[in-house]
Amino acid sequence: MNNLPIDYIERMKEFFGEDWEAFYGSYDAKARRSLRINSLKKVNDKEVSKAELPFSLTDIPWCEQGFYYEEEDAPGKHPFHEAGAYYIQEASAMKPVTLLDVKPGMHVLDLCAAPGGKSTQIGALLKGEGILISNEPIPSRAKILSENMERMGIINALTVSEMPDALAERFEGFFQRILVDAPCSGEGMFRKHPEAIDEWSVTNVETCIERQRQILDAAHRMLCPGGRLVYSTCTFEYGENEGNAEWFVKEYEDTKLISSERMLPHKVEGEGHFMAVFEKEGAAVTSVPKGGYERGTLQKLKLDSTSFNEFMEDTVKNTSHLYKRIKEGNFCAYKDMLYLLPEDCPSLSGLKVLRPGLALGSFKKNRFEPEHAFALAMATEDAVRFFDTDINEASSYIEGLTVNCDPNLKGWGIVCVNGMSLGWGKAGGGTVKNHYPKGLRKKLG
Repeated sequence: MNNLPIDYIERMKEFFGEDWEAFYGSYDAKARRSLRINSLKKVNDKEVSKAELPFSLTDIPWCEQGFYYEEEDAPGKHPFHEAGAYYIQEASAMKPVTLLDVKPGMHVLDLCAAPGGKSTQIGALLKGEGILISNEPIPSRAKILSENMERMGIINALTVSEMPDALAERFEGFFQRILVDAPCSGEGMFRKHPEAIDEWSVTNVETCIERQRQILDAAHRMLCPGGRLVYSTCTFEYGENEGNAEWFVKEYEDTKLISSERMLPHKVEGEGHFMAVFEKEGAAVTSVPKGGYERGTLQKLKLDSTSFNEFMEDTVKNTSHLYKRIKEGNFCAYKDMLYLLPEDCPSLSGLKVLRPGLALGSFKKNRFEPEHAFALAMATEDAVRFFDTDINEASSYIEGLTVNCDPNLKGWGIVCVNGMSLGWGKAGGGTVKNHYPKGLRKKLG
């Protein structure tokens, strides 16, 4: 790469020393492509696995669900992608969440979450239990984040768009796990995204260091005693990496550094990444007052419980876990949409919220109209009726075409590909009317 800034080259020569030639030579190597399987999705009532994907996959050593794929596989243009079977994610970027040690039921914050690779990885580890708040301050990026959370079928996540210090005012000591995948100078992505080279400067590195420390300050306030914080970047700069880790433990004496690690492109099959793991001293205690949205049963919210209950009885099996969660009635109504709130949902009043939980649907003229996110959260074991398709039929459905079905079937159901939900359809007369969102329709391949 002949267009690398001179200042950058000189800094990296000094930092890498004898490893400089090997590091510099990595720029001539082709970047590996990779994906991470979504363990929340099921194929014929079993978790998606390597065997179910029609690609040439090679294991990524540091992530059980991560695999390299060949460029000709084009998984982004396959119906399985739209079903949320996997997330196309850079291999090294999968490592930070593995260090976060997430368990179902925890309160977790992804503070700089867009476009959603690490948040969807956290969501899969939570398995629908506990709460994940995925934050992205830039509204346009927050919208993409929200769409990816929806596609991956995550039911217990909130998507918000706030500055870190605003969240710290609300959530002090609330989170047991916090990921800070900080905005950085992006040097580790030069090979994959050459356009980032033009944005690099020594001044920008110094700006990043200051901003990262402000973010870490807010994160420290929100981490509960006994909690774990993982700080990560995709830069090689010492000041943004080890320098900030040293600053953090010096600034906050109740926080200790557990480990730090660099992933370097001349040593692993991945781009540049740095990770530091911190823990806050003390016994784990987390609390925050509830409130914010008016929540509770449909009757309490003065919504049409009759049409909703009729939809549920006709569409979702009453033996399924999802049915039981919804029937617990922890709802909120937000912007004409009915949402299922996560467990332990805190007050969100006054915050910019894009997605307060799982969007179930809206009420229209004495009927309940289900939302796309609701379908993507369902498996065939949840559905009273589903319409399974092959790859070609699924591609047609994603384009907006109808699907054939048994003439005896009538009513709402999920349209599936190999048992994975793609979206809603409504059967009648041997045809399933397409309810795939118009804004998401596309031609694959």
